[in-house]
Amino acid sequence: MSDSTTVVLATRNTKKVPEIQAILTGAGWSTEVVGLDGYPGMPEVAETEPTFSGNALLKARAVARYTGLPALADDSGLRVDALNGMPGVLSARWSGRLGERSGDMDRANLELVLDQLADTPEERRGAEFVCAAVLVVPDGAENVVEGVLRGSLIGERRGDRGFGYDPIFVPEGESRTTAEMSAAEKNAISHRGKAFRLLAERVARARGWADAGTDTLSLD
Repeated sequence: MSDSTTVVLATRNTKKVPEIQAILTGAGWSTEVVGLDGYPGMPEVAETEPTFSGNALLKARAVARYTGLPALADDSGLRVDALNGMPGVLSARWSGRLGERSGDMDRANLELVLDQLADTPEERRGAEFVCAAVLVVPDGAENVVEGVLRGSLIGERRGDRGFGYDPIFVPEGESRTTAEMSAAEKNAISHRGKAFRLLAERVARARGWADAGTDTLSLD
């Protein structure tokens, strides 16, 4: 299978497709990445696993089966030290029904975390973004990699780029939040950027679609 083959990214998030395409292209991967907009009949996949890698595998396996094409998927989130690693895999739906009723789940999730950390001193506001990135090929070969970006959380929103918890997350060694960085700056250091670059490098090393395996990459 050549590296020009189309790969389906398991998302209907229109912002994520160009982000992942840019990361993989920057890593030297010429493959075209498309989202699920072209597959309206693809059923939603419930993220029922307790880990990021488990949920990413659920999505990629389902998309590969449905489309007959190699599938990429990721699951990512925020782990907050003072919250015992939560919201973790629940990051996208941390505010639950309150967020659904608000009509802006991202904002509701962020504000809930801020409320939960309201009395937490700065030295205990450590956190990390985590991303598990997965490639599944219809013949059954699978790759799982993980990227981690350490940082801390501030007490108010700063910046209007990015999404999710970006406006309150400051990476280690930085004074800006990831919402104050350009897309290129963020991709260069982000958990998602590192995970997908590692995935692209592994495929390139294999000169085709790689064999199954697991790597963990951290920015600590």
